[in-house]
Amino acid sequence: MKTAYAAVYDTWADWEIGHLLVELRTGRFTGVPWQVVTVGESREPVVTMGGLRVVPDLALADVEPDDGDLLVLAGSGLWDTGQGDTFAKLAQRFLDSGIPVAAICGATAGLARAGVLDERKHTSAAKEYLQATGYQGSDNYLDERAVVDGDLITAGPDAPVQFARATLQRLGLADERKLDAYEGVFHRADPAAYPILVG
Repeated sequence: MKTAYAAVYDTWADWEIGHLLVELRTGRFTGVPWQVVTVGESREPVVTMGGLRVVPDLALADVEPDDGDLLVLAGSGLWDTGQGDTFAKLAQRFLDSGIPVAAICGATAGLARAGVLDERKHTSAAKEYLQATGYQGSDNYLDERAVVDGDLITAGPDAPVQFARATLQRLGLADERKLDAYEGVFHRADPAAYPILVG
């Protein structure tokens, strides 16, 4: 079974990665369930932005990129205060090992500060949001809901469904027809998309 590492830290934005983690863990529309393993700075509990208390399965020091198949980074207040560099460094290690990294919202700012986005196409909440980090990658910024560039998937805070879709696409877990139906059901509330999604 493949493994997705989900980074957890205080005030991480539950909803931003919720769609993706559910689809990976259950495999309900892809037919391929994954193991989801939470990773914290330590094994001490963290509290999400929504107030859920999460006890990490693993500490950061115990994570090796080659043991996993994806790293997921959610937004959080910590990214906007210049923290999270240990997770950004972990993301760089994953990318260096050819393992995909999916980052949404504030996590993109953390990756920008660490130089991870300088040479890769990416998106975020807004171009100006990332420019405030002082990063050198603004020429590679795309004003899209989600962007895939090789092993890196990025999205802004308003695009959790597109973030899930783009990541599932990058992982090869569904074809375009099913991915479009997924977005149709969960973003556009299109009843005609449901039979395609579950078919």
